[in-house]
Amino acid sequence: MTEPKHDTATTGYTYLWEFLVDAARVVEFERHYGPEGTWVALFRRARGYLGTWLLRDPADPLRFVTLDRWESADAYTAFRANYAGEYAELDQRCEHLTRRETLLGEFHEVGA
Repeated sequence: MTEPKHDTATTGYTYLWEFLVDAARVVEFERHYGPEGTWVALFRRARGYLGTWLLRDPADPLRFVTLDRWESADAYTAFRANYAGEYAELDQRCEHLTRRETLLGEFHEVGA
């Protein structure tokens, strides 16, 4: 996954990714990207991580969206700097699970 661009001065930072998963890899994908998955285990090591939601499209069971929430864009930036090696290794390890991944956008909480 490529790092999203963001304004580090704001709070309540969330980014969304869409994944089209290889049909033979759905169970493995859910194990890595789900609420107790490998990605969440890495994120939990960082300050400012709030949670991850994995959503599945009922019309297309191979389409998933993740929402990763952080206290601020600064918290996410610090995480990426501090865990760059682990992030890259895990991203490479999970690459074969999907046919496509797309950053849907970055969002900041209204009023935060």
